[in-house]
Amino acid sequence: MINRFISLIIALFLSCNSLANKPDLFLLKTYDDSKEVVGWVMSEKLDGIRGFWTGQELLTRGGKRLNPPTWFTQNYPPFSVDGELWTKRGDFENISSIVRSKDSNYRWQQITHNIFEVPNQSGGLLARLDVLNAYLDQNFVTHLKVLKQTEITDQQKLQDFLAEVVSNKGEGVVVRNPDSLYATGRLSSALKVKQYSDTECVVLKVLPGKGKYLGKMGSVLCQDDNGKQLKVGSGFKDKDRANPPAIGSKITFKYYGFTNKGNYKYPVYLRVRTE
Repeated sequence: MINRFISLIIALFLSCNSLANKPDLFLLKTYDDSKEVVGWVMSEKLDGIRGFWTGQELLTRGGKRLNPPTWFTQNYPPFSVDGELWTKRGDFENISSIVRSKDSNYRWQQITHNIFEVPNQSGGLLARLDVLNAYLDQNFVTHLKVLKQTEITDQQKLQDFLAEVVSNKGEGVVVRNPDSLYATGRLSSALKVKQYSDTECVVLKVLPGKGKYLGKMGSVLCQDDNGKQLKVGSGFKDKDRANPPAIGSKITFKYYGFTNKGNYKYPVYLRVRTE
């Protein structure tokens, strides 16, 4: 009995030790065509795992402490940087597997850390990013990169860039006001631009499939943050249908506007939120 109690205490300690304080980060609002962004800068929205380097350790957006190999963060700066842990377009599941595994040393060689913010530095966005550029000039780190920011000289340039990214299976574009000082929370000066929108909902019920999906999941009934219920049945792979999202879990889905009744148009499953 005593040994079992000690084992439980150790397991609880290890679980708690894997969590740090949730970092206070900036978050994106959604762009619409009424927003004037000429003079802002744009970059590709990478579909990876948010990686916040505190100056000492690497955390996810939710505050989970990651365990990259020692060599990965060996020459990282002594100040905070915020970016996306990423490999290539359309590779989210592989990225998530590498980043969250406790035994994936060699696989981290696939990962690049693409930095889009240097928190708590003075000046506008480009000045803050230049702090990291200056550091990397003296301390080269192969996989630590400053995400390229391109000026938006007219609205068409944004649309052309978005079309190029999406046609190559990218997720979308982020536009930011380069003059804004560093701030956290959901910002009007940092917007995501997509050809579709996405949001999240909590799974309430797993509904059975029919026809070729007989004996598997057909769709899930879920509820968004505003209490609106919907069914999501598209976008699931066979392995998802065999092992559907758990009731109470949060999933991300994309949609293409709203119907006249205010319902989501063509909701399509993207992934389970792991945090």
